[in-house]
Amino acid sequence: MLHSALGYKGAFSAPNRLASLAGQEVLARGSTAIEAMVAAAATIAVVYPHMNGIGGDGFWIIHRPGQAPVGISACGQAAALATPDWYAARGHADAIPTRGGLAALTVPGSVGGWRAALALVPEDRRMALADLLAPAIGYARDGFAVTGNQSVCTSEKLAGLRDVPGFADAFLTNGAPPAAGSLLRQPALGETLGALARDGLGTYYSGPIAKAHAACLEANGSPLRLDDFQNHATRTVTPLTVRTSLGQLYNMTAPTQGVSSLMILALFDRLGVTEAEGFDHLHGLIEATKQAFILRNRDLGDPESMAQDAQEWLADDLLGRLAARIDRKTALAWPYTPVEGDTIWMGAADKDGMVVSFIQSVFWEFGSGLTCPETGVYFQNRGAGFSLAAGPNQLAPGRRPFHTLNPALAHLNDGRVMAYGTMGGEGQPQTQSAVFTRYAQFGQDLQLAVTQPRWLLGRTWGDVSTSLKLEDRFDPALVQRMKDAGHQVEMIPPYSDLAGHAGAVVRHASGLMESASDPRSDGAALSF
Repeated sequence: MLHSALGYKGAFSAPNRLASLAGQEVLARGSTAIEAMVAAAATIAVVYPHMNGIGGDGFWIIHRPGQAPVGISACGQAAALATPDWYAARGHADAIPTRGGLAALTVPGSVGGWRAALALVPEDRRMALADLLAPAIGYARDGFAVTGNQSVCTSEKLAGLRDVPGFADAFLTNGAPPAAGSLLRQPALGETLGALARDGLGTYYSGPIAKAHAACLEANGSPLRLDDFQNHATRTVTPLTVRTSLGQLYNMTAPTQGVSSLMILALFDRLGVTEAEGFDHLHGLIEATKQAFILRNRDLGDPESMAQDAQEWLADDLLGRLAARIDRKTALAWPYTPVEGDTIWMGAADKDGMVVSFIQSVFWEFGSGLTCPETGVYFQNRGAGFSLAAGPNQLAPGRRPFHTLNPALAHLNDGRVMAYGTMGGEGQPQTQSAVFTRYAQFGQDLQLAVTQPRWLLGRTWGDVSTSLKLEDRFDPALVQRMKDAGHQVEMIPPYSDLAGHAGAVVRHASGLMESASDPRSDGAALSF
């Protein structure tokens, strides 16, 4: 039987062991979950570069005892030059390129998010920034052992990245993907992190680092300029929330798909399912996902361009109408084609009751691929998610693109605080619904809830299939019943990356903390 890690002094979960260790070391010193998360976020940006980096975006939901949860939206805005006409003039009237300089059109927000989160920790109690970034600086300068996940991912995506300026020098070995276990050094990135530790995180947007990035981006065709970096602002937000029979659930505001995650769980709660792992469980969550995604696909975008606030999508009357549309026996036809995406989720809990749910991403694997040789930073391609056609997600200067990212947090009725999430782009809300219902609704062990077989409604990487992917560990009788109900089922390998790299951290009212990480990743769950 699988069991979650247990402890009373702290808990940390990450999809990479070195990041988990960096976070755990901060917690062991008696510092806060926020500080632990910054240390781990910097570390994982170095040692898991195919999934995230400091050239991407980040989102936080933070629980502090006795206070309402707070969200940090570290989502970069589109360049002032970025318009449909600007792209049309460069031969791209239908879609934004996904690699290279033209794909790098939004300001990286992650570092600004670290800064905003640390501001919530009293300065006289805060660890020195140099100490928090020290593990990341060390791994960048001295090197780390490349994971199998990074080696395989680099090989699979090499065709689209090989010739992007700066990528090969930073992430290939003699022009080839690095082998698992080989030593990868990133000295320029180490110097950049060292400068941030010395001069402060704000210099990412206003100092020499920002100037180097603006020059590199402009030279490689990006619309981003120095003014875009200088005008960037991280936003502190009130998270979206919905009440279910299990407690109060929270997730990130638009332009993320956090509202979809909340809708899925709220709709499923209305179905009254009482048993885990059977047809009613899987079919109910999948059909709830379809109802949430239909609304998301049509209306979600930058909150300033949406016709309705996303919180209104969580109103009882609307959820009731959508739940009534779910056929308990038959699958709704599903022609939707989702987007790709890669990300990391991490969770932390400290001895004083703070719990953090955090997610950091560059959108596709290695983002745009464009890497600044002076700083070692590669830039996200999140802006490729904009539409060039009219609608709430249409590209415009200063707008923020639709984000698959959504860190989740829940206050359960018995006093437990649960932080949970996953990478996986389109699959994030689906994996969240699996982990949450298994643990919070059906009482499974936290680690078992993460490890159990999962599914993905939508296409595989590089494919256009919109089938329902099931890991090949489900009961064959259940698989057949799903097919009989009209689901277009496709089997994928056990423990597939397609099912996400999930994790969770739970703090009990007693002070007990438990954590779980995903066997599909290179991660670790550390409670102590």
